[in-house]
Formats: sequence, C-alpha cells, structure tokens
Amino acid sequence: MARHSIPDYGPSTRAVHAGLAQGEQGDPLLGGPVLAGTYHLRGPADASEYAYGRDANPTWTGLERALGELEGGESLVFSSGMAAVTATLMTLIRPGDVLVAVSDGYPGVRLVASERLQPFGVRVRFVRTDTQAVIDAVRGARLVWLETPCNPRLDVVDIAAVAEAAHATGALVAVDNTLATPLGQRTLALGADLAVMSGTKTLCGHSDVLLGAVSARDPSLIAAIRRWRSQSGSAPGGFEAWLAHRSLATLALRLERSSAGAEAVARALREREDVLGVFHPSDHAAARAQMTHYGCLIGFTVASAARAQALLDACTLVAEATSFGGVQATAERRARWGTDDVPNGFIRYSAGCEDPEDLVADLTAALDATR
Repeated sequence: MARHSIPDYGPSTRAVHAGLAQGEQGDPLLGGPVLAGTYHLRGPADASEYAYGRDANPTWTGLERALGELEGGESLVFSSGMAAVTATLMTLIRPGDVLVAVSDGYPGVRLVASERLQPFGVRVRFVRTDTQAVIDAVRGARLVWLETPCNPRLDVVDIAAVAEAAHATGALVAVDNTLATPLGQRTLALGADLAVMSGTKTLCGHSDVLLGAVSARDPSLIAAIRRWRSQSGSAPGGFEAWLAHRSLATLALRLERSSAGAEAVARALREREDVLGVFHPSDHAAARAQMTHYGCLIGFTVASAARAQALLDACTLVAEATSFGGVQATAERRARWGTDDVPNGFIRYSAGCEDPEDLVADLTAALDATR
C-alpha cells in the first residue's frame, strides 16, 4: 500500500514520496527493478496480477501508482512516448470518427494521424494551437488532441475552455503534457480526459530512458488502453521503469531549475537586436493561468541557417541534440528535420540544470562571436 496520502503536500514532497510503499524493517527505500518475463503462477489463472511480463510488472506498478498520484488519475506506462501516443489514438479512434489535432505540435502525432488513421477512414482536422481555432473545430469530433505548450513554437491552449466546448459536443480531450509534466500543469484537473506524456524528456530528465505514459480518471479508458499495450507489446522494461521512478524524486527540483534557466535565457535574448524572435510559454495568458512552471524550452530565430549552426557550434555548455528536458542544456536548428513550419534560423533551446547566469553568459558569448 502507498505510504502517504499526499495531495496536500508541496510539489517536491509529492514527487519524492509518490508511489512508495510502506516499507518493512530493512527494506530499501525504493525497491530494485523486477526483471522478469515469466512469473510463478500456481492455481487459478487470476491468482496474481503478475502472470506474464508483457502484461504486468511490479516495477511498473510502483511507477504507475506514483504518476497516478501526481496526475490525479490512473496511469499506464509504455516503452516510449510514441507508444503512449499510438496506444491512445488507436484505442479511441475508429473509421468514420473525427480527430481534431494540432498542426504545430509534435510531428509524430501528425504522422500517425495522416499515415495510419486517415487511410483507414478516420477524418482528421488539423488546426493550429489556438484556443478559439480548436473550439471552432470540435463539433462532431470523437477526440481532440492538444499539445500545450506546443512544440516547438510554444503556443498555449486554454485547456479548461477547450474541454468545456469538446465535452458539450461529446468529444474526449487528450493533452500532451510532455513539456510541463504533471508538476507544471495539472491537465486532468483542468478538464482533460487523458494526459499523455513522453517520459523520455523532463519527467525522467537524465537523457537515458525511453518511456511514455497515459493517465485518465475514467477506469474504462485506462482498461481499453491497457489491452492495447498488451496486444501491441509496447510495454516498458523493468529497469527503465525503475530509472523513471528514481528520477521522480528530483522532478520538482529539475523542473524549477530548468524553467528558471529558460526564462533567464528568454529575457536575455529579447534584449538583442540580432535575435529576430523569441518564443516562450509565458507570452500567453493561458499559460500564466494554468501552469506553475513553464518548462525548459525556448524557441528563437536568427537570420539564417548558417548563423544558427555557427551559434550552436560556438556554445560551450550546450549539446546539439534533438530532445529536451535533460539535466544538460541542449539545442538544435529545428528546420533541419523538415517536420515543422519554422524559419531556417529557428533554434529550439532546452535549458538544463546549469546555473541560469552561466547559460545566459554562454549563449551571449556565442551570439557575440557569430555576428
């Protein structure tokens, strides 16, 4: 059983204690990973929830209990964020249904919608990440898929307003909460039916785990998505789940520090004439109303792809990589992938846990050196 009922504690306390069992004398504070494909199973088939490694694992159980406590619902973990995305879409959408999805969010969602769902008769309405644009598109939809803040331009949708409009027409709402995590934005409490997340990013935070999660308050949604996980084989490994649960203990600290670093970098960039545009969630009233931390990301644009690449090369503290949310600052020229409608000089920058003033000094020096 869980050690504490924790909803009234602060975010760091909640993250540290989430999902931990009441230990006996001599037990480790966080039990080690269970690495099992097969379990002893005597007697009736339902004698234990642990029968086969594709269906259940005690280490998943601990992590899922922890995420459920943080999300305010019930959670399932997956082998990656894309596995969580696919499980949600393939479980809830049928031929003839309408899916409303943001056109400027994670490209993996758009690819599944256009390459997998549309050919089987799903009608997809792509709309930009804008509250009114989404509300105008919800009529007749089965599922509304949001990513807020979206990636990479970091626009924000008013989740409560969209949920109210969608529910009035019978639609479900799923929110990709990868950037903010449940400590930065309580999507289920704001009215979303499902919270989907790539744990690979800020949740795990050390650039060493592939993991995804889906959370919901409705047990029937969770049961259906759990069946998909088993049928598709998209379950995580026990060791990855253990690493993720270990990493939760520092989630609040990492989120607070990386958010502070991102805000400091955004402020510094806005003061420069050679930076053509700066994108940060705090630019949006909805983010200020529904988020407690804005996350690690900043987008900004310089004059050309060549300047952007030279800038990345000149940074000392920033690793060039195509992910975000780790303890080390990373950045990339996002247009190189051809998946996002951004200028060639657009850089997606992820602040790590470095001192914010050092990140600002490093980026400022690189900008000065590449004028």
